[in-house]
Amino acid sequence: MQRNAETHYPILLVHGLFGFERIGKLELFHGIKPALRHAGARVFVPYLSAVNSNELRGEQLLAQIDRVLLETGAPKVNLIGHSQGALAARYAGAKQPKTVASVTSVSGPNHGSELADHLRKALTPGRLPEYVAASLITRFAEFLTLFSSTPQPPHNAIAALNALTTEGVAAFNHKYPQGLPKTWGDSGNELVNGVRYFSWSGILTDNPLGKEPKLLDPLHRACRAFSEHFNTEPDANDGLVGRYSSHLGTVIRSDYPLDHMETINQPAGLARQEVDPVELYVQHAERLKNLGL
Repeated sequence: MQRNAETHYPILLVHGLFGFERIGKLELFHGIKPALRHAGARVFVPYLSAVNSNELRGEQLLAQIDRVLLETGAPKVNLIGHSQGALAARYAGAKQPKTVASVTSVSGPNHGSELADHLRKALTPGRLPEYVAASLITRFAEFLTLFSSTPQPPHNAIAALNALTTEGVAAFNHKYPQGLPKTWGDSGNELVNGVRYFSWSGILTDNPLGKEPKLLDPLHRACRAFSEHFNTEPDANDGLVGRYSSHLGTVIRSDYPLDHMETINQPAGLARQEVDPVELYVQHAERLKNLGL
């Protein structure tokens, strides 16, 4: 049966750290853009700095929103941000609500990441380990740029790390609180200044690595290792972001059996037995359509 996800406003899929639209045949939002387009949506993937602060990436996003509006003639856009992309989307919604119809956070660190806290503590500011780490991360981001189908703006690894800590996101939230829950683990207001806010995310399940395809998935193994650094949400995180830390606006669900990268259908080509990440995006586009967005 033909799906109908023809939203009134275009959809922008906003990437997080080390993000890109395509490298060769590999799409970051694997299979998601074509599935949405097949269901009738107009979809764009803006290009932001692979590593930088939330505000700088948010300003880059605002500039590209203007380009999409000019190209399509639409008055607004729907923003769906993954990981740090959710913070850039929130920034755009807060700064320019007249051109943003909705902001959806997918695995977004809306209250910071305990993994980022761990890395920040391990890298003493101004010391050699911080310099070396920043240099390696920047070189990696530049390496990705060489193979990406779109140019990447400037990179700043330390600004990105600071922006993702619980302290850094708390400062961000103080300036841009739209859609945030007032109580930990709760939902926030769905409608703020004319912008609708939603979120969904996943958690690592009890099943360690005993089943395919997770046994063959190096990204899932990495998420398992990263989850060891969570203290506030040790049993409810996706490897990079805690379950309740991801909450924003109307929480569709925050315990899908998906790790941080699986919520954008990565690694590409591996079948998921319990939840189809692509279907989550199509369902959400249908949700936005039904709301007149």
